Amino acid sequence: MGTDVTFEIKRFKEIRDDHNFTQSEFAELLGIKNSTADIERGRTKLSGKIVAELLGQFGVNPLWLFGESAQKYLQINKGDVSPKVITVNSGEEENIILVNQKAAAGYPHNVQDVEWYQQLPAFDIPLPEFRNASYRGFQVEGDSMMPNLRPGEWVLGKGIPSITEISSNKIYVVVLYDSVLVKKIKKLDDPFKVVLISINEEYAPVEVKINDIQELWQVNSKLTFSIDATSESGLLRQLQESMEELKSEFKTFKH
Repeated sequence: MGTDVTFEIKRFKEIRDDHNFTQSEFAELLGIKNSTADIERGRTKLSGKIVAELLGQFGVNPLWLFGESAQKYLQINKGDVSPKVITVNSGEEENIILVNQKAAAGYPHNVQDVEWYQQLPAFDIPLPEFRNASYRGFQVEGDSMMPNLRPGEWVLGKGIPSITEISSNKIYVVVLYDSVLVKKIKKLDDPFKVVLISINEEYAPVEVKINDIQELWQVNSKLTFSIDATSESGLLRQLQESMEELKSEFKTFKH
């Protein structure tokens, strides 16, 4: 059987393995009846239509597929993650819309609904840092970004036009088709996927397809209403008590 499997068939199977698809799942995506089993066994050749589907859906370089290039993927999808709707005030200046935890549940399904946005509170900040760009506020839910971000705090994010502009040392609001997450983002060798990373190490990284990201907002500031005014004085008191204990021990040692 091995002698019948050509170089391109082996690489075809490698693509399927890369994306963790079963033979049936991969066949359905590529428009192949039933399964890719016959192709992977060398019984059926790769058609031009399948090669085109691999390029269009996954960015697979046809030259790599046939052993003519070392570049596995082509960046044909620029990853448009720009804001889908913006609103302006009476002075034609862009507003900063606030999306609380409750609204975030419906945000992915209403991301292009102008009327839905009109129900949300909006304001503007007269500071130069918030000019010449689109900003949106999102309320943090859960503790996956602790200790940097606490549940209930608000983050203000700048709209990012393309997935190519992400940085691994920044935090982002990631709008998927079924949820809104606040995460760090790590790029992969596969240009069609990224990994979403929590600061709280109790949460495992999550791999997502770029095509599943509707919008990205780069977090550059936050609003918090839970400042503990006693925390610093409490810490200072503990330090003072520790110093007194050290002084007592030092005196005892001298005697």
